[in-house]
Amino acid sequence: MRYLQPLDATSCLFVAVTEALIRRNGSSKILIPLRSSKAMSDQIKHECGIALIRLLKPLDYYREKYGTSFYGLNKMYLLMEKQHNRGQDGAGLANIKFNVKPGNRYISRHRSNSNKPIQDIFDHVYGGIKKRIHERSEGNPDVVNDPYWLKENAPFTGEVFLGHLRYGTYGENSIEACHPFLRQNNWMTRNLVLAGNFNMTNVDEQFGLLLELGQHPKKKADTVTVLEKIGHFLDEENEMLFDKYKRLGYDNVEITEMISKNMDVRNILTRAAEDFDGGYAMAGMIGNGDAFVLRDPNGIRPAFYYKDDEVVVVASERPVIQTAFNVPVETVQEINPGHALIIRKDGKVSMDMIREPGEKLSCSFERIYFSRGSDRDIYRERLELGRTVVPRVLKSIGEDLDNSVFSFIPNTAEVSYYGMLKGLEEFHNERKLDDLAKIDLNDKDALRAILNERVRAEKVAIKDAKLRTFITQDSDRNDLVAHVYDITYGTVKPGQDNLVVIDDSIVRGTTLKQSILRILDRLGPKKIVVVSSAPQIRYPDCYGIDMSLLQDFVAFQAAIALLKDTGRESLIKDVYERCKEELAASNNHNFKNHVQAIYEPFTDEQISAKIAELLRPEDLNADLEIIYQSLEGLHAACPNHKGDWYFSGNYPTTGGNRVVNRAFVNYYEGKRERAY
Repeated sequence: MRYLQPLDATSCLFVAVTEALIRRNGSSKILIPLRSSKAMSDQIKHECGIALIRLLKPLDYYREKYGTSFYGLNKMYLLMEKQHNRGQDGAGLANIKFNVKPGNRYISRHRSNSNKPIQDIFDHVYGGIKKRIHERSEGNPDVVNDPYWLKENAPFTGEVFLGHLRYGTYGENSIEACHPFLRQNNWMTRNLVLAGNFNMTNVDEQFGLLLELGQHPKKKADTVTVLEKIGHFLDEENEMLFDKYKRLGYDNVEITEMISKNMDVRNILTRAAEDFDGGYAMAGMIGNGDAFVLRDPNGIRPAFYYKDDEVVVVASERPVIQTAFNVPVETVQEINPGHALIIRKDGKVSMDMIREPGEKLSCSFERIYFSRGSDRDIYRERLELGRTVVPRVLKSIGEDLDNSVFSFIPNTAEVSYYGMLKGLEEFHNERKLDDLAKIDLNDKDALRAILNERVRAEKVAIKDAKLRTFITQDSDRNDLVAHVYDITYGTVKPGQDNLVVIDDSIVRGTTLKQSILRILDRLGPKKIVVVSSAPQIRYPDCYGIDMSLLQDFVAFQAAIALLKDTGRESLIKDVYERCKEELAASNNHNFKNHVQAIYEPFTDEQISAKIAELLRPEDLNADLEIIYQSLEGLHAACPNHKGDWYFSGNYPTTGGNRVVNRAFVNYYEGKRERAY
């Protein structure tokens, strides 16, 4: 990927650079990857991503050191582009300038929900700067080398940047749904810009609290309630300080400056977040230049930061910061659960506790699937996820490595695949040692035969990225879907080999049933073994990921089918009644997850076997087995990320239990509605 290069002070004109950037955007030199599709388990919508940059030095410092007046803007482009995996439904960018004269705009914001939102935003931003240079420079192109002229005359040239990438979890994909959100006021210190990676489970409660405060929110949504809640206490802080300094005899202009210097951002966030229930990493900028990033008490949603004497940087993923700023992994830190990283206008940076931290239950699915695998720890964890399933794989194939082929679908499972191969090789090496003990080591042919034995790793499926399923009629579309992947003929001995393929997760299984199994079956394997590096996904998420309908999960479908098969169907209605009764108790703040009872009569293996039965196409020739990661294997692979509610039903907040109970009620009543 190529990106904007530093400008040479003597020869490069900004006009030429921006024009070149725009030209490149239409070519292959800036690539904005299209939304990837899940192959074996259907697409799961990711979490959102955040990025924040605060420049700590005077603007001309960056011009002199890095050769560009657009150091902060260029770095924001990198931070957002490197996190494009976290949001392809929309994006947004905001900027605040310090010490701007009254009558001049000091907050810039642009949002996009185009099919290439990041590209669209930066086209707009650089195009706007180019336009201002043309309008106000009086034909002097050298102003591109003057960051203070640019700050006075062009948008997005200030000291604080906030970016957001949106993966919509609910509602329409409109501009109004794209972050950052802006709460405007004529008093600088009452302006609030907010963006986040969050879902709140108690939106109704938060909405009610706003009504009690006398507000009239424009919409019942977590984004609105969070913005207005923080905004309310920001207003109260302003009013308290205004009254204080008025009593001390300051005039109104002086008071404005005193408020800016003395606002207690920690107190504002503490009061606002007191009753937040959900997973969140939310970033905000106040109009005077103060900034913050707040993380939930259980550390559900990720947030990392880096600080030196030049810059403070926050992003949802650690390697993004490492790459964009070329810094070692040890220098990038996590924002502590329940804490806020607060960056004051004067440059003071602090980590302040906002909520009492609970047990750290950061999302393990983040490690399995959502975040980029280039993170040092995530890479190791994904290797281990693949390695820990090896005993189950060996049992499934009767330890017959000679007649088994191993592969992966899709690309997101590649690292887990390498881990699985490592585990298989470890087992194979032990077998080789046993075989070596049985032969004459002077027999070179026998020795060579043993040493040449290998685990049969093959690339059995290749995705045709250019194939588009543009036909909407189901029968025709399904036929096209079945040809998105090409198989590598000759990799499997028909009627003799087992074919083992690993995926990162199996959620709904519809694509597996409709196409992938049939594709693999063309190779003629004796048995197909599908391996999920994640455990069975049994429960909805409510903290940032679009998985809210119980009835869509194939593990849930399997459990319901087993209850009916074994004459336990009455348990379904019993759980429904328990869920409904608890939801009706409006004052109940100690919800329990009653849906766990649906799975209790059965072992993991029984549910996996039923899943294989449900997903098996009628015309499949090969035997089929589906293997899932165990909870124990998950925790061994990701020991520092214990948030496993997708698989165990152990939600870190009361709101999670409320959501799963409501999701079951919706299922029982035939409603395909969001449970929160």
